[in-house]
Amino acid sequence: MKQSETSLPIDGHIKENKTDPARKDAFLPTDCPQNHAANLLELDNGDLLCVWFGGTQEGIPDISIYMSRLERGSDEWTQAEKLSDDPSRSEQNPVLFQEPDGRLWLMYTAQLSGNQDTAIVRYRTSDDRGRTWSKIDTLFTEAGTFIRQPLIVLDNGDWLLPVFYCITLPGVKWTGNRDISAVKISSDKGKTWEEVKVPGSTGCVHMNIEKLRDGTLLALFRSRFADSIYSSRSIDNGRTWSEPEPTELPNNNSSIQFTALQDGTLALVYNHMNANETTERRASLYDEIEEDDDTKTGVDTEARPAFWGAPRAPMTLALSQDGGITWPVKRNIEVGDGYAMTNNSKDKLNREFSYPSIKQGKDGDLHIAFTYYRQAIKYVRVPQTWAFAGQE
Repeated sequence: MKQSETSLPIDGHIKENKTDPARKDAFLPTDCPQNHAANLLELDNGDLLCVWFGGTQEGIPDISIYMSRLERGSDEWTQAEKLSDDPSRSEQNPVLFQEPDGRLWLMYTAQLSGNQDTAIVRYRTSDDRGRTWSKIDTLFTEAGTFIRQPLIVLDNGDWLLPVFYCITLPGVKWTGNRDISAVKISSDKGKTWEEVKVPGSTGCVHMNIEKLRDGTLLALFRSRFADSIYSSRSIDNGRTWSEPEPTELPNNNSSIQFTALQDGTLALVYNHMNANETTERRASLYDEIEEDDDTKTGVDTEARPAFWGAPRAPMTLALSQDGGITWPVKRNIEVGDGYAMTNNSKDKLNREFSYPSIKQGKDGDLHIAFTYYRQAIKYVRVPQTWAFAGQE
């Protein structure tokens, strides 16, 4: 097992890529051995925020939420600021959302050890664009509730927040076999929520919703079974959803994200990889974590098993101009072997590129952030036309 790079230039400075002048790169500043699950948001004043989780290793209680800021016009990301600190739970998968009136929300999960079926969703708000924050409160108390993707606001004012539920049988440790997706809907700016479950969504998680130009909603999903990216659609503002179906794109049981661009094009970042030719397999995402609780020793023999350990590379940008039906334009952002049979960042054993986030800036450029070897969050900025370079 070879080690990954021994050191990365995590100084936050945005530099022109030496082999690709159209591209600019940076590693966000952090003091944590592990950094994972970035989410980007451009604020109303043009500042760009990135949140992620950092600490020793996913599932360990020292995992907390961090944020860095790229001020408008700056070429340097700020030092990471810790925004959560529960010594009993691993705090993961942060999501940012800015209300039309300016209030900023931070939402994230908090779980006990590697048991995602114990996760709850917490939040805090800011009225000064993330300079100061309210106290931490709980948004969803039902154990096993998880988030990963952005909240969207519909034309009718409804808020749609995609969630998924980490489900397991009594006495069986969570491995992702039975996870399902749902949508939380609020018509009163987050005070109350109703829920719509996505039919036939077992194994389809990290639901990412975008509004299309024809008024319908498209959702794309990560697959626990490491086969394909799945899609679902809604024609009634998210009140009902079609059963997820596989797209032409592969998935390796790792997160994806897409966004609708100003001209209606859909831009997706993902790993162009699945488990078809993968020979190595992990028992679970948290198989390296030792726990005091040994009561969950049962085995789920009825559900289709989730696939863990598929390589998490390359990191690819794809474009669709037909509402997500086809994705003919593809270009790799980062390439490598994507070794993900371990989450170990302290010893620099992991080599994955994963959990991407993508946003289009007001100036039209694409902002992309993703996990680099679980050691750092890498930021890449390119023009929209960059994806077409080298296409036939």
